[in-house]
Amino acid sequence: MPNLKDIRTRIESVKNTRKITKAMKMVAAAKLRKAQERMEKARPYAYRMQRLIEGMAGRIDEDAHPLLDRRDDPHKTLVVTVASNRGLCGGFNTNLFRGLDRFLDEQRIAGEIQELATVGQKAYNHYKKSDYEVVKNYDQVIDNVSYKHAKRIAAFIIEQFVDESYDSVYLCYNRFISAIANEWVIYRLLPLSMALEFTEEDEEGHKAVEEESGEREYIYEPQLDTLLDNLLPSHVEVQVMQALVESEATEQASRMTAMDNATNNATDMIEDLTLQYNRARQAYITKEIVEIVSGAESLKG
Repeated sequence: MPNLKDIRTRIESVKNTRKITKAMKMVAAAKLRKAQERMEKARPYAYRMQRLIEGMAGRIDEDAHPLLDRRDDPHKTLVVTVASNRGLCGGFNTNLFRGLDRFLDEQRIAGEIQELATVGQKAYNHYKKSDYEVVKNYDQVIDNVSYKHAKRIAAFIIEQFVDESYDSVYLCYNRFISAIANEWVIYRLLPLSMALEFTEEDEEGHKAVEEESGEREYIYEPQLDTLLDNLLPSHVEVQVMQALVESEATEQASRMTAMDNATNNATDMIEDLTLQYNRARQAYITKEIVEIVSGAESLKG
């Protein structure tokens, strides 16, 4: 028969855990609202810059700028991975790493060498134990996402690509869809492609932008070379910033959902333990009554 004191201790322990998970859910929900607002404000800017570069496609040769340099025989790749610093966020990191591992295995089979730059302590901890070399880690970025950090990461990426340390650079992160849905994405960041692709979410989210602007012809000033020297590095910075804010919003949404599930599970566990406690208590009471009645009957006999 279970010990009543042990059951009461477990109930109190689970109640304390439920208080923590409920508080973490509320904190994540508050952070999600801010992160989602910042992400939604950043999307039109990133989209418009992509459209601007796409509009210049017919006027630019692939050898017009080093960031457009497509190597004939690429053999070394840098993958920039954006994860989180902390856990307790459901499958946020797990799904990202599972998908990225498949991509890295495919690239390795194709004969390419992959190295990683990680953003977030969880990504670094995961890949430092693997066969892939982590050449750079940014662990102070996730909790304080800003354009300054995105610019620093982009500067490292551009420097490595221009110096031909890598033939291509990929960006991998979790894209925010809704508070309960997200997807991991990976795409080639460098060399820049003038034929840019957009997801359905991007297209739907920026129909208003296209309708407002319409089809326009632009006159570019100053000279095209000067424009590219400023525009293309800025484009890389914006894409890195977009990845950071998308990942930030997805992390908070995943943590909110995970803590909500944990709170509900704790509530269910408390109900089961309370039922178990009541049954055990009733069994003890019944046993004591039986012993008293038996003792009384024996005295009568």
